[in-house]
Amino acid sequence: MSPLLVKARPGSTIVEVTPESAGWTYVGFAAHRLAAGEHISLETGSRELCIVVLTGTVTVQAGGQTWEHIGNRQSVFEDCSPYAVYVPLDTKVSITALSAAEVALCSAPATTHRPARLIEPASMTRSVRGKGANTRYVCDILPQTQEADGLLVVEVVTPSGHSSSYPPHKHDSDNIPLESSLEETYYHRLNPEQGFAFQRVYTDDRSIDEAMAVENHDVVMVPRGYHPVTVPYGYDGYYLNVMAGPQRVWHFKNDPAHEWLMTK
Repeated sequence: MSPLLVKARPGSTIVEVTPESAGWTYVGFAAHRLAAGEHISLETGSRELCIVVLTGTVTVQAGGQTWEHIGNRQSVFEDCSPYAVYVPLDTKVSITALSAAEVALCSAPATTHRPARLIEPASMTRSVRGKGANTRYVCDILPQTQEADGLLVVEVVTPSGHSSSYPPHKHDSDNIPLESSLEETYYHRLNPEQGFAFQRVYTDDRSIDEAMAVENHDVVMVPRGYHPVTVPYGYDGYYLNVMAGPQRVWHFKNDPAHEWLMTK
C-alpha cells in the first residue's frame, strides 16, 4: 500500500493524520463519526482548528461560545454548503452530535489569538471549475480571504466519469506569486459508497510517483508534487482538502507536459 494513502477504519475516528504521522510540518486532519448524543472534547493547543460538519447536526462549544443545532446535510453530495466553526489556538472545544453526524477536524500551527466563529453556508463561495469531463463543483469553506493563520479548507464534488485537480498541478515550491508551498490532504467520499476513485501523486523527477485506488473515507496525503484525481463512470466523487504551509496563499503550477489541456 502506498505510504501516502491512509485507509479508513471502523469506530468513532474514521481516519487521522498528524504532522508526526505524515512526516511533515503543518497539516492535521481527522474525520469522526458520531451517534446521536456522542461527543468529542479536545484542546487546540498551539494549533488552529476548522470544524466542518460534513453530515448531521451538532452543537459546538468553543471559546466561551455555543452554536446549537448546526449542520444541514444528510450527504456531502447534497447541493449545499456545510456549516463550519473556526477555533483559535489554546481553546477548549466540545462537539456534541444531535443526530448521527460526521465531522472533520482540520488543523494547522497558529500564533494569533482571535475569536472562535461560526462559518455559515451562505458565507461560502461556490463555483464551477473546468469544462467538459474536467468540470467539478467547488465550495470554499475557509479561503485565504477569511481570517486564519495557516489553514485553507475547500470541498469539491467531481461528477461521474470526470477528472479533478486536473490538469495536474502542484504547490510545493516557495516561489510566490508563481507557486506557494502547501502540504495537502484529500479526504475522499464516493457515491454510491462502494465506489472507488484514482489519485496519482508524482514529482517532476519521479522521486514520488504513487498511483492509488481510494475508497470511501480514505485520505491521500500530498507532501509535494502533482496530484490529479479521476472518478470512474457510475460514481460521484467528493473530497475535502486541507492545505497549510509557511505562507497562507494558494498559487499553483500546472505540469508543463499537460498544460496544453487548458487550451481545449
